[in-house]
Amino acid sequence: MLQKVWTYLEEIASGVFFAIGIFLIFYGVIMRYIMNDPQAWVEEVARYAIIWGTFLGFGMALKHNQHIQVDILFDKLNKPMQFILNIVATTLSIIFCLIYTYYGYVLVENRYTSGMVSLDVGIPMWVVYLILPISGILFLLRFIERFVNILRRKGEEYANPLN
Repeated sequence: MLQKVWTYLEEIASGVFFAIGIFLIFYGVIMRYIMNDPQAWVEEVARYAIIWGTFLGFGMALKHNQHIQVDILFDKLNKPMQFILNIVATTLSIIFCLIYTYYGYVLVENRYTSGMVSLDVGIPMWVVYLILPISGILFLLRFIERFVNILRRKGEEYANPLN
């Protein structure tokens, strides 16, 4: 139940940020070319919304096994070697997520203490960079889930997240 709620919230949050970004781009085009009244803040906020949507989508893509992967060598290995390679790759991915999350947190902390704000809107930059540790934690949890599934010898899902 918790896993379904988590997946649902991840998909909704990512989609909402993308939708906001696309709506703002559309709004910006209308204001600039039809109303002849360009809004400086639109591009900046749209960019941040799309970045947040993308970073929140990392875990969702991993859940549905939609990340790019090169499996030429993997397909030629026997099942025990595939198992070992999966364990090693997932362990390295977990280590990467821990480093990514830590340095994302350090960046947020530095931006918070510096008081840096965005140029057009004045959004505190720590808020913009907050997506780094958030996405790192979500991505880490998905890799831990994948690690447990590999140990349980549970097959990977290649489901379409839109269904």
